[in-house]
Amino acid sequence: MKSLIQKLSAGLLCSLTIGVAHAQTAPATQDYPTRPIKLIVPFPAGGATDIVSRAVAQHLGTELGQSVVVDNRAGAAGVIGSEAAARSPADGYTLVLTTSSTHTIGPLLNKNIPYSTTKDFTPIIYLASSPQVVIVPLSSPAKSMQELIDYIRKNPGKLNFGSAGTGGIPHLSSERFLSMTGLKMTHVPYKGTALAMPDLMAGRLDMMFDSIASALPHIRDGKVRALAVTSPTRTPVAPDLPPLSETVPGYESLTWFGVFGPANLPPTVVTKLNEALNKTLKNQALQEQLAKNGFEAAGGSPSTLSDKMVKETAIWKKVIEDGKITLD
Repeated sequence: MKSLIQKLSAGLLCSLTIGVAHAQTAPATQDYPTRPIKLIVPFPAGGATDIVSRAVAQHLGTELGQSVVVDNRAGAAGVIGSEAAARSPADGYTLVLTTSSTHTIGPLLNKNIPYSTTKDFTPIIYLASSPQVVIVPLSSPAKSMQELIDYIRKNPGKLNFGSAGTGGIPHLSSERFLSMTGLKMTHVPYKGTALAMPDLMAGRLDMMFDSIASALPHIRDGKVRALAVTSPTRTPVAPDLPPLSETVPGYESLTWFGVFGPANLPPTVVTKLNEALNKTLKNQALQEQLAKNGFEAAGGSPSTLSDKMVKETAIWKKVIEDGKITLD
C-alpha cells in the first residue's frame, strides 16, 4: 500500500510539474515580448547593414512596445555575429539581421562556416533590398549598356573591371554579367570600393558594379557615368537609370537583407515578429529613410525569405562554379 501511495504521489508531482512548466511557457510566448530584444548586426557600425538595422529597430520597437537594441558583432565577413545568433536561446529575444553575403554567397565560398544557414536559423522576414549600379569613367566611349557591351566585345580580355574584393556581390554581379553576355574582362579586386573609385574616375578601370548607396554621390557630382541598375525594374532611388535586364534579359542582382532567429523559434513568436515587421515596413517615414540610403523595403511571409535564399544560392553557385572563383 505504501508503495502504491508513493507511486501515485510521484505521478501527481510529475503531472503538476509538467502543468506548471506549460503554464509558465505558454503565457511567456503569448505575452511576448516582455523585455528588450537584441538585434545582432554581424557588420561594423556605419555600414549598409547597420544603417538598415537602426532604421528598422527604432520603428519595430514602437510597434512591439519594447526597445530593440542593435548589437554590432563584426568580424570574419559576418560569421562571428551570425554564429552568435545561431547559438542563442530560441526565445525571440535575440535576432540577427543578415545579408545575401552571410547567408547565400558566404557559405558557397567558405566551407568552414561553423553553422548551417538552413538548419540553424528560423527565417522571419525578407526586410529590404538594394540594387547595384553599373558605372564607367567619364572618358569611356560607352553611354549606354549596349554601347558598353559592344566596346567590351571589340576588346576581349583587354579591359578591366574593379570590385570591392574577390567573392563580394559587386564582383559576382560583374561575373554574372560577363557570363550572360559571353564577354571577357580582367578582374582587379580592391579592399573596398572607396579604393577602387579613384582608379575608375582616372580611367584605369573600365567598369565597376557598385552599391547604389556608395556610387550615387559620385554620380550626382558628375565624376562617373551611370549606365544601369541591377534591379529587375527601375528603382525610386535612381528613376532615370534603366534596369540592366532591358539589355541583358533575365539579369538581376540585389543585395538583400533578412531577419532571422535561432532554429526552433516558437511559431507564435515568428508570427508576431513577422506581422510587426510587415507593419513597420509600411511606415512612410521608414520607407523614406531607407530610400534615402539606397534601400527598398520588402516584406512578406517567412517563406518569402526562405524562397529568396534558395533562388539566390542557385544563382551564385553557378556563377562561382563557372568562374572558378575561390577566396584563396
